[in-house]
Amino acid sequence: MGVKGFVEGGIASIIAGCSTHPLDLIKVRMQLQGESLAAPNPVLRPAFAFNNGGAISAIHVTAAPRPSVGPVAVGLNILRQEGAAALFSGVSATVLRQTLYSTTRMGLYDVLKTKWTNPETGNMPLVRKITAGLIAGGIGAAVGNPADVAMVRMQADGRLPAAARRNYTSVVDAIGSMARKEGVGSLWRGSSLTVNRAMIVTASQLASYDQIKESILEKGVMGDGLGTHVTASFAAGFVASVASNPVDVIKTRVMNMSVEVGKAAPYSGALDCAIKTVRAEGPMALYKGFIPTISRQGPFTVVLFVTLEQVRKLLKDF
Repeated sequence: MGVKGFVEGGIASIIAGCSTHPLDLIKVRMQLQGESLAAPNPVLRPAFAFNNGGAISAIHVTAAPRPSVGPVAVGLNILRQEGAAALFSGVSATVLRQTLYSTTRMGLYDVLKTKWTNPETGNMPLVRKITAGLIAGGIGAAVGNPADVAMVRMQADGRLPAAARRNYTSVVDAIGSMARKEGVGSLWRGSSLTVNRAMIVTASQLASYDQIKESILEKGVMGDGLGTHVTASFAAGFVASVASNPVDVIKTRVMNMSVEVGKAAPYSGALDCAIKTVRAEGPMALYKGFIPTISRQGPFTVVLFVTLEQVRKLLKDF
């Protein structure tokens, strides 16, 4: 029973992750909007303040603001500047991440769900579903963090100036390069954020899917078929997106930052990143990339659970 849950969850997660990878890449690029890439190009805006002698007393230098653009524009920019293949930058890291992270969380959730389900009613209370999601998500994230860091960096690489790009050739190259140049500890950079996000996503996504599916079946709105699975999974994706987006923005920025020897890191930690982001860009910066997040999380969750239900049918006799 335990192994089967891991296999089913892993297959469904890999299929869902690969099919929605371009949307995830656009989300990452949007979450990094507004973050300084390098020293900004100054734009001289002289403000002449004449005193009685007619001399110029001050000249102010300001940086040209970088405008934020939407998901469609980000996607088109990637296609124009980097080519269609760039939409799948880091897909090898996605496969590894889903293999490590999602397989672990889906399998553990299935084990806990089986153990905690009331044998008489066949249902599990919502509180236990949430608890199971928190435990499974946290452990899964800790296991998969190196692949998560590699995926974020590979997805973000195209937005950097050519001289600053890391140019990883694969997830193996990315992990090996980080370990050599930045130390093994860099593979778990942002791990606390990854764990927190995964706990939130898993608890909200899996618990809400099970709860909504049970409600639909109990009220007789639809039968246990594709319509119910799609409805429950899309609702679960929306809940997970709203709950996890702020943590996801901070996680992306912390994982993507470059730390040079002898220089201070751009962020000292998650809290510092959150404070600097809000101060520089406002509170709504924590919801940057929300449209592509829900655009990705919705289809991802639908593909995940619809595939999971089909895989369960195929493997029911094993």
